Amino acid sequence: MNFRVIEHPLVAHKLTLLRDQLTPTVLFRDLVEELVMLLAYESTKDIEVVPKKIQTPICETEGVSLGEPQPVVVPIIRAGLGMLSGMLKLLPSAEVGFLGMKRDEQTLDNVTYANRLPKSLEGRRCFILDPMLATGGTIAAAARYLTDKGAKNITSIALLSAPEGVEFLRKSISSKINLTVISASLDDRLNELGYIVPGLGDAGDRLYGSVD
Repeated sequence: MNFRVIEHPLVAHKLTLLRDQLTPTVLFRDLVEELVMLLAYESTKDIEVVPKKIQTPICETEGVSLGEPQPVVVPIIRAGLGMLSGMLKLLPSAEVGFLGMKRDEQTLDNVTYANRLPKSLEGRRCFILDPMLATGGTIAAAARYLTDKGAKNITSIALLSAPEGVEFLRKSISSKINLTVISASLDDRLNELGYIVPGLGDAGDRLYGSVD
């Protein structure tokens, strides 16, 4: 498992606004979209391309286009949905799948309760969208799930990460799973309630409103 924090003035600026509790929901959504685009730019530096000949107004030349099969973007319901539009602005040709995952309160295992993925992930590049890497359990389970379905290369994009979650992934992710985590920040710690500190609160609630 590879973990990388993107250090860039625009990333730091937008993340500061996201953290501010006074930032309203409408602005929060826009900032998430913009921040995801910056993270996605860094996350796709090694995406596969193939040569493509085109005709400019001046002459014929050779450029590149995304290789086949197209990448798959997988937001984790529900907070990951707020990251989808930013990712698709950078990768409009990508297919989109959805995963809903929750923890079984008795076994403490992650359970997949919603799965809307393309029929085949064989040999495909997948991007997981989940704003908070807290304990690491959800990302670990999602990475295993996608790998079992044939994904060959998985990148998880997070707005914030906790050291505990990163360490959990390092210890629990098998060498057979090709996982990279790209994050805008590595925060201080998790508190007793499982929130990232200093964090930004509950990303889903700040995107869509609180749920009783």
